[in-house]
Amino acid sequence: MAEPTPRRNEPRLRPAPLLFEPAEASADPEHFFDLESIDDPRALLDRATELTHAFRAAADRAMEFQAMAAAQLADPRRFDRLTPADIAGRAEWTEDYAKKMVEFGRDLMRGGEGGVHAD
Repeated sequence: MAEPTPRRNEPRLRPAPLLFEPAEASADPEHFFDLESIDDPRALLDRATELTHAFRAAADRAMEFQAMAAAQLADPRRFDRLTPADIAGRAEWTEDYAKKMVEFGRDLMRGGEGGVHAD
């Protein structure tokens, strides 16, 4: 399970960089961030762990942006606001999850720390 994402008043750790793979390398299903070329199991574990942390951090950060976007789209002051059902359809969520994400996004935009991740 991913660790909680730091809030605005906590320093954000910088995970290992996620580098884009060349198209020809990513077309090979056995190729994954050059991990298959690492022979030393210690080095493989280290690099795979770095990537795991980087992907988790990226997923957590992306989820925060999803939540803020959902909250903005659901803002009742918008003339073109969306319902939780509309947001759910766009993001491929359930309506209940969309409602939680809207609340989480509102909390993030207020700068609150009390929000619970809408897992």
